[in-house]
Amino acid sequence: MEALKILDKPDKITWDYDEEADVLYLSIGDPKPALGMDIGEGMVVRYDEARKEVVGLTLIGLRARLLKALAG
Repeated sequence: MEALKILDKPDKITWDYDEEADVLYLSIGDPKPALGMDIGEGMVVRYDEARKEVVGLTLIGLRARLLKALAG
């Protein structure tokens, strides 16, 4: 079975934040089409099935998480 590539010291990580939806999109390299896998607690891993590697992460409710942690 081929190993899953999770993070291989990427040259570039890009991000986009949707303030209205409170969602942070992180991409390893440039954003590319991928399968989203919900891993719970508002986190979605984006996975390229053909290359068998993680290509991004989506964090839902980022502002709410930060405010909760800071109020802590």
